[in-house]
This record gives sequence, C-alpha cells and structure tokens, in this order.
Amino acid sequence: MLNSFSVSNADTPTIESLTERKSHESTDTVACCESFTNYRELNHLSYTHIFAGNSFDRGDHERRDEELLKKMIRQDNTKLLPFHKLQPLVRRSPEAELAWIGHDFLDGLPEEAGGPKFLGFDADRNPHFAVDISAVEDPSGIASLASDASFEDGRAAATDIPQDQSGILAQARSNLNWHSQHRFCSVCGNESQSFRGGLMRQCPKCSSQHFPRTDPVAIMLVYKGDKCVLGQTLARQNSTFYSCLAGFMDQGEAIEEGVRREVMEEAGLKVGNVTYHSSQPWPFPSSLMIGCHAEAISDEIVADPGEMAAVRWFTKDEVKLALEDKLEGVNIPGPIAIAHHLIKAWAYDTANI
Repeated sequence: MLNSFSVSNADTPTIESLTERKSHESTDTVACCESFTNYRELNHLSYTHIFAGNSFDRGDHERRDEELLKKMIRQDNTKLLPFHKLQPLVRRSPEAELAWIGHDFLDGLPEEAGGPKFLGFDADRNPHFAVDISAVEDPSGIASLASDASFEDGRAAATDIPQDQSGILAQARSNLNWHSQHRFCSVCGNESQSFRGGLMRQCPKCSSQHFPRTDPVAIMLVYKGDKCVLGQTLARQNSTFYSCLAGFMDQGEAIEEGVRREVMEEAGLKVGNVTYHSSQPWPFPSSLMIGCHAEAISDEIVADPGEMAAVRWFTKDEVKLALEDKLEGVNIPGPIAIAHHLIKAWAYDTANI
C-alpha cells in the first residue's frame, strides 16, 4: 500500500503541538526527542520513488573545507562515477549497478572537464564523487576501467539499478548538468568557480555566489467521485499517452495554490481539497515533482488549446484497465514516474483523500 498524508488533515499532530504537549508532561530532553522521532516515523512515506532514496551522507561539514575535498579526491578509498554527456557509467554484470572507479584516470582529463563534484559518504565513510568527462571525445578507455560497463541513458538505467543508486544518479546528474549550464556569473558575465564540492559557484570578480537550482513542479490527479482527469499535451498529440496534469510552481505560491492554478489553466476546472501524496526528484534536468490529489468542484472541462491536445474524464474502471495496459487507445505512465503512483493510489483507494 502506498503511504500518504494530507496537508489539510487537522487531526495530524504538528511539531508545535508535540512540543507544547511534551513541555507540560515532562522536562526530560531525551523523552522529548523520542516524541519527535516517533512523529517523523509516523509520517515517513513507506513508498520511495525511483530517483529518490539516496543513502549518502552529503557531508555538509566536509564541503566547507576546500583543502580536505582536494585530499579526499585522491584517497585510496575514494570512488568516482564518470558521466559522458550526462550518461552515467553502468555495470551490467552480475547485476545492474552504478560503476564506480578509482581516481587515477583524472590525470588524463582535459581541463574543461570541470573536476569531480562531491556527492557524499557511504555507510563506511568512503567519499564518492561524480565527474563530467564529456570533453573526452572517446570515453571507452575510461569505461573499460570497470568490468562490463558502458555509458547509458540515465532514465533507462534507473529502472534496473538498486533503488538507492537511482537517488545517487539523480543527485549527480542534476549537479553536473547545472555546472555545465551555469559556468558564467549571471551578474557580471565572468566565468565562475566551483566550491563546496559542487554545491556553489562563486564569481572571482564580483564575488556573487550561485547555487544549484531545483525546479518545483506540481503534479496532480484531479478526481471527482469515481472519475478522474487525465490529459494529453500537444507534444504527445500524435500518441495515445495520457497522464496527470502538471506545471511549474510560481514564485510566492503555496503548493495548494499552484495545484488549483494549473488545473484551472490546463483544464478549466475548479479545485477544492488538495491532498499531498509524495514527491519525486526528476533529474531531467533538475525538477522536484510534488505529487497531489485534487478534488474537482466543477465538471465541465475547458482545455487550454495552447498547451493541451486533449483533457478528459476517465472512470475508475477505465483507469484500472489502463494500469494493466488493457484500455484501448490509452497509455499511461509506467512505474518510473510519480504520475503512475498517483493514478494507482486513487484507482485502488489507497490515497488519503
């Protein structure tokens, strides 16, 4: 069963209420901390999407020591994951997994490769880095440093490698892509430099600091009773592909407001209750999908012709057939996408709505 919680559930205890309650009951700090731990455990999502579940300790303290980072890159226990044109090195035998290699190959990289970016520590405190080798014309020599490995499309590889490794892939791919797209200071135009293991770029001329971006996207399954809304974008108009409505959050906008605005813009429907389901990093290039269920309080769909090829109601029985790939003329997202799980949770009554 997919676990979920509602942002509008008044019965769910808040951090503040737990603190107030505990202060009246006891001044025991340990007991108070246990209450916070229990709170987090109760509200932890049991379902982890592909591209989430990264198990690394991202090493915030170590990131602030530039000399330490330089030394860690050359340690014997350091592991590096090369990417060529944003494709990670993946080993296929005996099982699919990210292919980590040692640091010796770094000496042969051209200067424009950009240097390793620190990802974090594993459970044994081994440092892990990602490095962009796109400047290397023929990456086969580097690929040969790991047995039975090759550079693969990250989206395809993510469905085969272990869950936590898909989260590591998302972190590494998004960060390397950001560095390749944001080499120059947006304030004065000079080339900036990487610091904090890749979590910040600073301009040597005007000292402006720039940080990796994450673009929040509201994605929602709109429902009313035993029917739900699925849409087809203009980019998919020659296919049978339908999915949840979605759109980028605006500045100064709450999640619920973003959901209601996007549904009105794309489908012309009014939305009442909005319930949070789960979230998913989507490293293409660097989005965070915020999954919700949204209850429609109107029925008539008015699709935006500038964005949508089709928007229509589907019954719960039709959706169940589509989930089994048995609904003629309709295909919906597979399990790699959060949209699949929003649809499935509603269809099989496991959503908290």
